[in-house]
Amino acid sequence: MQTTPVALQNPFLENSLCDPDKELVAGAKAGRRDQLDLLLTRHLPWLFNLSLRMLHRRADAEDATQEILLKIIKALPGFRGEAKFRNWLYRIAFNHLLTVKKPKWAAADAICSFTVASAGLRQVPDLDLPDPRTVPVPIEILIEETKNNCMIGTLLCLDGRQRLVFILGEIFQVSDQVGAEIAEVTPANFRQILSRARRDLFEYLRDNCSLVNPENDCKCARKTRAFINAGFVDPAKLEFTQVHVQRVRDVAAQRSPEIFDAYMEAGANVYRNHPFYEPPEQTEILRRVLPPLTI
Repeated sequence: MQTTPVALQNPFLENSLCDPDKELVAGAKAGRRDQLDLLLTRHLPWLFNLSLRMLHRRADAEDATQEILLKIIKALPGFRGEAKFRNWLYRIAFNHLLTVKKPKWAAADAICSFTVASAGLRQVPDLDLPDPRTVPVPIEILIEETKNNCMIGTLLCLDGRQRLVFILGEIFQVSDQVGAEIAEVTPANFRQILSRARRDLFEYLRDNCSLVNPENDCKCARKTRAFINAGFVDPAKLEFTQVHVQRVRDVAAQRSPEIFDAYMEAGANVYRNHPFYEPPEQTEILRRVLPPLTI
């Protein structure tokens, strides 16, 4: 099995008729474990980042990524090439993520409305930052952790389908045609879902978040200690400020943007400036899904 890192490739940049996965798929179906390893390694970072933004918690994202890989391996012998492999793979991921259920929440649902989230945010007290001598990481890291935690958590106010379409279309900049094939809707319907998700999310950010509208009272630095006190941020176990490969905007496809209001553009930029996370223990994840299975 390959254990050396490979260059990060963006599968959504490849919109030609040629399928760059084709040879790897053929080798994997023929029983070549090295080809299957390369195929999964190529897509694993994107599956993990999609899962993390869909489910918010790293542990849940790791579990979902592993479960998606297992489904892909199980279904691979039946892949006949009628669709591009990339679209087939992410359709499996899309549908799986809509079925994830936690004890108090199903990923297909919004965790709460934006109205409830806004009211809850107003109840989070403004506090001074912790004494730097009492925390194991620099204060700037804790502020960044709070920001990323809050912004990714805000996505949970969208229902599952809206959330997935927003991640694909707005954060990863997937084209309407590709996004529609993954979500199994028409391109027009994909645009409609994305438009509503943008509107609802960015209206919330415009009215609450100082990263989007500097006049808003909610400042990451003023909320950091409250997030720590409430257990949302653990200085000893960072969830969202770990080593990452690049920023999302550096790896996601760039396409001609629609005309946004200023606050929409600011909100989009906040999400595209988030880290593109490297899956933890990537080789270990592959080891867990590959050994017991034979294609």
